[in-house]
Amino acid sequence: MQIGIYDPYLDDVGGGEKYMMTLAECLAKQHDVTVFWDNDGDLAKVTEQFSLDLKGITRRKNIFSPKVSFFERAGETKKYDVIIYLSDGSIPLIFSKKLFIHIQQPLQSLDYSSLKAKLKLSRVDGIIYNSQFTANLNKKLFPKVRSIVLYPPVTVNQKPTKKENIILHVGRFRPKNVGVEDYKKQAVMIDAFKSMIDHNLKDWKFVIATALHPKDEAIFDQLKKTAQGYPIEFLINKSNQSLWEVFNKAKIYWHASGFGEDLKAHPEFAEHFGISTVEAMGAGAVPVVINAGGQKEIITEDKDGLLWNTLDELRRKTKRLIDNQKVWESLSEQAQIRAKDFSKERFCSEISHLIQK
Repeated sequence: MQIGIYDPYLDDVGGGEKYMMTLAECLAKQHDVTVFWDNDGDLAKVTEQFSLDLKGITRRKNIFSPKVSFFERAGETKKYDVIIYLSDGSIPLIFSKKLFIHIQQPLQSLDYSSLKAKLKLSRVDGIIYNSQFTANLNKKLFPKVRSIVLYPPVTVNQKPTKKENIILHVGRFRPKNVGVEDYKKQAVMIDAFKSMIDHNLKDWKFVIATALHPKDEAIFDQLKKTAQGYPIEFLINKSNQSLWEVFNKAKIYWHASGFGEDLKAHPEFAEHFGISTVEAMGAGAVPVVINAGGQKEIITEDKDGLLWNTLDELRRKTKRLIDNQKVWESLSEQAQIRAKDFSKERFCSEISHLIQK
């Protein structure tokens, strides 16, 4: 089969790019796969960042660029059996035999009632979501289009490493994202950990591993200053290998996206899935994460992790793990088992089956 893949944010090197380029890697094992993009360097960056093997794919010019005419795009897309398109809600009018749209986040109310929009949607064979959370919030926008939940591929790198007294958080530093300040709530977690130290927690440290864009360095420095005098460490723009080393050492994993926000009005402020949570679980860290968004689909309370709604719960449940080794061991073991449900092998198998239906 001839398969085309388009990601309009390929130069961003985020979770969506890992998802889409892993699709490309998986499908290239059995099919001819083309990625529509103009810059070889961006593709190389994604390949390196996520340790992907994209030798089997072809890069061709971005036919979805505004510079490309409708007629050229239509003619090119006719050549493909399947096109998979990462979308922010926009639907392309193209003429491949099959078209799958991938949506990663809850969308604002969009109007698809026009004749043109209906024509576009009539050509969509299915919308692929990264979680049931995202799917449930968007289905009403596309009532006649098939919904498919395909959880992201998560690398589970289990190594017999001696654990240390580390609480870990991994997440890009986003001082403002989707209209909310401190999207990952790293400042909130710093304050929660400082409170635990002030209440006599000893011999533990909090590690924040983050990807930092140069334009955000000044704001990030302000965040670091709030942590001075406490056992809080920042790992900035580290390689995959360095991240796995800290995953394998950490005992507990924290995540807080969506805390303090009106998630009924703005569900997009919550974590849409939670790849770093699963990665931590695979390495045996017990997740203590906010009871919101896609995190609730990953974790079963008191079986393979702990969920919290208030900062008091976050501190109290974390302290329970710190004080009770048997509870920590049981949850750590089950977390590793649960993480395998999100393997790359499962992801590749499901997408291969989907395109051939």
